[in-house]
Amino acid sequence: MAVVPAALPTVLVLDSDPLPRLGRLTGRARVLHTDEASLAARLPGADVLLVWDFTSHAVRAAWPGEGPRPGWVHTASAGVDHLLCPELAASDTVVTNARGIFDEPIAEYVAALVLAMAKDLPRSWELQQRGEWRHREGGRVSGTRAVVVGSGPIGRAIARTLKALGMTTAVVGRVPRTGIHGPQDLDRLLARADWVIAAAPLTEQTHGMFDTRRFGVMQPSARFVNVGRGPLVVEDALVRALERRWIAGAALDVLTTEPLPADSPLWHVPGLLISPHMSGDTVGWRDELGAQFVELFERWAAGRPLKNVVDKQRGYVPGH
Repeated sequence: MAVVPAALPTVLVLDSDPLPRLGRLTGRARVLHTDEASLAARLPGADVLLVWDFTSHAVRAAWPGEGPRPGWVHTASAGVDHLLCPELAASDTVVTNARGIFDEPIAEYVAALVLAMAKDLPRSWELQQRGEWRHREGGRVSGTRAVVVGSGPIGRAIARTLKALGMTTAVVGRVPRTGIHGPQDLDRLLARADWVIAAAPLTEQTHGMFDTRRFGVMQPSARFVNVGRGPLVVEDALVRALERRWIAGAALDVLTTEPLPADSPLWHVPGLLISPHMSGDTVGWRDELGAQFVELFERWAAGRPLKNVVDKQRGYVPGH
């Protein structure tokens, strides 16, 4: 647990618009704001770092510098790969994340993608724009099989939501346990899946896990959805799988390069739906993130154990 200083603690915020609402910290903390360029210079004076700009990799670059470092770092995101560096991982600094904020919104988004692809809604929209009436037959999701790769709260929420649609679901995690398959079962499950949902954290073990071999294992009728981290997928391999019809379709809400450049060929891959990393972002989500940080700060200031503590070696919050 991080040690709380006797004086009024300094909370340094790595900014992103709109700024977090931290009015509840008035008189309880000295809140300072910084951009990427000034982060390294201001880190030594901070007791707490709030990484509000969770798309930034500035922490990885600034952390190895000279001087003291904050005893607690909180990121307003589920993933922590953007800030973990060897020096931070080896330090005594406590890292927490936004676990719990995005579970249900992402599960709903995945369900929407599954239904949209099964019912061929993107094609209906294209035909409407051309004023073309073309009857087709849609698929059913009830009775189909889904494999969710990632056994954290988001993955489990996705599995529950898809199960409510009548789908048979299997969840794959880092280690097998009750209700969770281990990595050794993944290829066997992929070979029978109608839907493959990637919701795993980005670690050394998961980087590039969906490659040519894995897409080759899947059925020609399978569809793939990534709401985890972009680098879970070897994007060139996915493009080949779609162009050669190894799989029936895919949806990416996260990509290796974000924002995706306008001239990227990914925009035009047949059977691929792209959304701008928005699966967990619902109306009011930033306020929820700010409120979560304030609640964690109150625990920290009271000397109570923090929730959502990341295992810095694994790269995620362990446990169920």
